[in-house]
Order: sequence, then structure tokens, then C-alpha cells
Amino acid sequence: MKEFTLLFRQPEYDQDNVPAETIAEIGEKWQRWIAGITAEGRLGTGGLRLAPEGKVLKAGGVVTDGPFVEIKEALMGFMVVKAGDLDDALTLAHGCPAIEQGGSVEVRPLFG
Repeated sequence: MKEFTLLFRQPEYDQDNVPAETIAEIGEKWQRWIAGITAEGRLGTGGLRLAPEGKVLKAGGVVTDGPFVEIKEALMGFMVVKAGDLDDALTLAHGCPAIEQGGSVEVRPLFG
């Protein structure tokens, strides 16, 4: 099997204004989805949730606050999965809770 990264993008929103019950429900959906992939033996080298703050370095040494200065959605995290091909990896992405929250999943093969 090959490895693919699933990149999770979601519209930016202020999590401080989301009820705690909603945050817990979303977290449980993520845990169930990842547990299903893990149970199939298809979780790759793992993945992480990304912090909202960061900096962007551009050509010429230009540094901006961000990393989401010019976009309306944020890269929220990623994970690596094992799949036979790109379509197989895309099938794994179908259950991703980011989609239910108005986001998207970018599926990319890893070199290696």
C-alpha cells in the first residue's frame, strides 16, 4: 500500500463562541472516524491538529502573520493513511467530519 496525506480545511470560525457540547460532539465524530481507519490497519504515520496561529515566510524574506492572511478557510490538520491508490484514499476521506462542518479534505499521494 502507498501512503497519502489527507489535509483538512475548514472555514475559519471563533471556537470561543461554539458551545462546549458542540465541540465535544465534533471531537467524538473525529475520534470515531479515525478509529475506523485505524481498525482497518490503514492509518499511516499519524497526523496532528494544527494550532491556529503561525507565520508565513514569502520570497524576499517577507513575513506575515497568519498563516491564513488571504484565505477564508484554514488548514486545520492532516493525517497520513495507507491506500492502494488515490481513489481508495479518497474513499477513506468520505467520512471526514470536516466535510460536515462545511470544510474539505485534500487527498495527496506522498513520495517515498
